[in-house]
Amino acid sequence: MLSEKLHTALNEQMNFEFYSAHAYMAMAAYCTDQDYDGFANFFLVQAEEERFHAMKFYNFLSDMGYRATIQGFESPGNHFESILDAFKTALSHEKEVTRRIYNLSDIALDEREHATMAFLKWFIDEQVEEESTFDTLIRKIERIESDSNAVFMLDAELAARTFTPDAEA
Repeated sequence: MLSEKLHTALNEQMNFEFYSAHAYMAMAAYCTDQDYDGFANFFLVQAEEERFHAMKFYNFLSDMGYRATIQGFESPGNHFESILDAFKTALSHEKEVTRRIYNLSDIALDEREHATMAFLKWFIDEQVEEESTFDTLIRKIERIESDSNAVFMLDAELAARTFTPDAEA
C-alpha cells in the first residue's frame, strides 16, 4: 500500500515525464527551424521515450490500485542559442530527472515499499544511460562545432534514431 506521500510523488513524476516530452518537442522544433532534421529526430524520439516513461508511472499507479492524476505544467523553454545549448539544456534536464527519481527511491526505501523500489530500479538504470547519451553527444558537438561537414554527418547519424521500447520494460 502506498502512503499518500509516495502516491503524490509518483504522480508528480508521471506528470514531470509528460513535461519532459514537451521540453524535448520544443528542442526538436528549434532543430527543425535550424534545418537540422537529424537533431530534430533525436529530440522527437526522446519525446516519445519520455511519454513511454510517463505511461510506466501511470500503469504502475493503476496496477497498485491508485488513480493517476493528470496535471498541467508550464511551457518548456523554446529558445536556444545553438544546437550545443539545446543539448546542454537537455543534459541539465536529465540531471533533474535523476534527482527526482533518487528522491522517489529514498521515499520508497524509507517506507519500505518494496514494489515501488523494484519499479524504480528500471528508472535508475535508465537515467545512467540518459545522462551518458547526452554527455557523449555534447562532447561530440563541442569537438565538431566548427566543422560543418562533421555536423552534417552527426545530423545524418541522429536521423536514423528510432524508439523501440525495452521488452522488459
